[in-house]
Amino acid sequence: MSRFREDRMWEGLGLQVFLMCLGAVLCSAVAASAPLEHSHRRRLSLHRHRERTGKEGQVLHRSKRGWVWNQFFVIEEYTGPDPVLVGRLHSDVDAGDGNCKYILSGEGAGTIFVIDDKTGNIHATKTLDREEQAQYTLTAQAVDRATNKPLEPPSEFIVKVQDINDNPPEFLHGPYYARVPEMSNVGTSVMQVTATDADDPTYGNSARLVYSILQGQPYFSVEPQTGIIRTALPNMDREARQEYDVVIQAKDMGGHMGGLSGTTEVKITLTDVNDNPPKFPQSVYSMSVSEDKVSGEEVGRLKAKDPDLGENGLVSYRFIEGDGMTVFEITTDTDTREGVIKLRKPVDFETKRAYTLRVEASNTHVDPRFIAWGPYKDTATVKVMVEDADEPPAFLATSYSFEVEENAHDGTVVGRVHAKDTDVANNPVRYMIPRYTDVEQFFSVGPEDGIIKTTRPLDRETLPWHNISVSATEIGGHHQDTKVRVNIKVKDMNDNAPEFATQNEILVCENASPGKLIETVSAVDKDEMAHRQYFHFSIAPEAVNNHNFSLKDNRDSTASIYVTRRGFSRMTQDVYFLPIEINDNGIPPMSSTNTLTIRVCSCDSKDTILSCNVEPYILPAGLSTGALIAILACIVILLAIVVLFVALRRQKKEPLIVFEEEDIRENIITYDDEGGGEEDTEAFDIATLQNPDGANGFLPRKDIKPELQYPMRPGGHPVANTVDVDDFIKTRINDADSDPTAPPYDSIQIYGYEGRGSIAGSLSSLESVTTDSDLDYDYLQSWGPRFKKLADLYGTKDSKER
Repeated sequence: MSRFREDRMWEGLGLQVFLMCLGAVLCSAVAASAPLEHSHRRRLSLHRHRERTGKEGQVLHRSKRGWVWNQFFVIEEYTGPDPVLVGRLHSDVDAGDGNCKYILSGEGAGTIFVIDDKTGNIHATKTLDREEQAQYTLTAQAVDRATNKPLEPPSEFIVKVQDINDNPPEFLHGPYYARVPEMSNVGTSVMQVTATDADDPTYGNSARLVYSILQGQPYFSVEPQTGIIRTALPNMDREARQEYDVVIQAKDMGGHMGGLSGTTEVKITLTDVNDNPPKFPQSVYSMSVSEDKVSGEEVGRLKAKDPDLGENGLVSYRFIEGDGMTVFEITTDTDTREGVIKLRKPVDFETKRAYTLRVEASNTHVDPRFIAWGPYKDTATVKVMVEDADEPPAFLATSYSFEVEENAHDGTVVGRVHAKDTDVANNPVRYMIPRYTDVEQFFSVGPEDGIIKTTRPLDRETLPWHNISVSATEIGGHHQDTKVRVNIKVKDMNDNAPEFATQNEILVCENASPGKLIETVSAVDKDEMAHRQYFHFSIAPEAVNNHNFSLKDNRDSTASIYVTRRGFSRMTQDVYFLPIEINDNGIPPMSSTNTLTIRVCSCDSKDTILSCNVEPYILPAGLSTGALIAILACIVILLAIVVLFVALRRQKKEPLIVFEEEDIRENIITYDDEGGGEEDTEAFDIATLQNPDGANGFLPRKDIKPELQYPMRPGGHPVANTVDVDDFIKTRINDADSDPTAPPYDSIQIYGYEGRGSIAGSLSSLESVTTDSDLDYDYLQSWGPRFKKLADLYGTKDSKER
């Protein structure tokens, strides 16, 4: 049967091709028989008639309609052996003698289309494709063959390429991807696919497309005319199948036999909706927790399965009933979607060994379209078993407080602590006091009975409270221990005598009158004061008969001191000591004798104290002890500065004996530039100025002034220019060495000696007074203020002489 259908299909296709070729030949023949008229005439009429004889023997003429001459047709994709005749051009001026020449120009002229210049027949030399170019515009012209002069103006015409079904439909945007919610109703639109056909949609059915589904049935369907894909089955479940591969075909020729077709793939994915409730895989879960676990620790996990995705699969957990709702709590792990059961408070194996809880898992988001499919929740039972753990002993109290009397003898019982093992084994417990809580070891505890005792007397005034710890350790097991705080208060005993609250001196004026209150004294006691306890004051028995002061007990733990006579004098006695006995009324009563110091002071008429010391009679008034100390300190500092200064000066003082090698004046050169001549400048050997005694080993002391005054050696000063300079200097040196009153150092002597042969003489003012000079000094008056002094000295002399 399939073979027969295939033969019939090929026969129909061959018939169709034959008919198309026949139509093309007929069209070409008609076009070739159409003559070319004048350019001003655009219409050609073919007059074919068929003579018919009517009933009356009349000849009838039938006229055909006019064809537009300037449009020709040629079928595309023609592959015959000969060129295709497109049409024929003919002009009325063509007499058929060969003088008329036809010329063709325009698109494809000479390459695709050629013309016989004698007959005007146009042929297509190449296969044409309408999809490549649908029409060609050409220009025809008739010219004289000999002169090439146009016989008619050029005329334009069009050659159209006639379409055949040679292009299959194409899906330009495939493959396609689409999404549709699961459980959608039948006919829900998924997407639309569109195919295109390159053939001419205005000619025949070559571009008329029909869509069909080749793969994807029975789940989906496609509309033949629009290409819209729709669901074809109800209740498609994503959890059963999520993806579908659909193949869509587009066929031209209206879907009839012989049409061309194209296909595309469409991948359709079902999206999730909340159509599944959570479900526990088991109805009962068993868990366990040790009694030594602390609050917040995890006990176990459970999970309700929900095949939905995203927020549709979110599950929350909660306890709905059970005896452990206050002991446990459940939270949701957002990553794993598990219910996490945690310990809210510690459990005790000895108290309760098992708990039962009811857990509910429900969807967070519910789709109202599927709410009737509910309920979207599930429940399960959780059983939690408590495991026994080796726990440390537990004290019966969280802390202990005891009291003990101070000064209690060693071994006094303070109190007892008690702890027991809470485990089933109930092992015995051993007690001890950690040393870091009782460093000085005031207490001890019985290792088996927990009785706390003192190891030495306690003093409340030193440490009123003792805060220690007692440790209880389980004997056997894992030797775990626990500690408890023990606060021990030391109770007070009256073991401290009272004493003055302050030890200040009492001041009394010399002119105080009898009966004058000079001070009110009070007392303190290191012991605790009871509500009705007070201090009693009295003068000590050894001072009862004194005639200076008296005491009055005010019965409020204070006493008043009064003066009993007048006429106190600091010069006679400036300080008095009054012994006072203070008693308390504690059990047992305690007493002490305290001495009160009373100092006599100088006062003015208004009893204002001026001074309370005897020193003001000796030292200037107004200087206190502090001021005297400051003055003495300043004196000591000044003396230290002076001593330091003297010491420094002694260090800088020159040596007592001048040694020859320490003489730094050996290079002294004297110059005399006041006159001309070579003898005005002379260099002297410094050795001639040295002490001649030094050469003999005798060096005179320079730090001792001689007591005897020796007379000068006889002989006057030598006159300059009369002796030799060496003799002159030696004479002066001998005079200086022989004179004990001379300075300790060799001094530079000034001499009015200018050198032998000098015409200037001496300029010394000492010698100028007695030296006669013939020089005229009047020119000094015109030298200005700097030489005014010299001008006055010498000018005055000259004026007197005049």
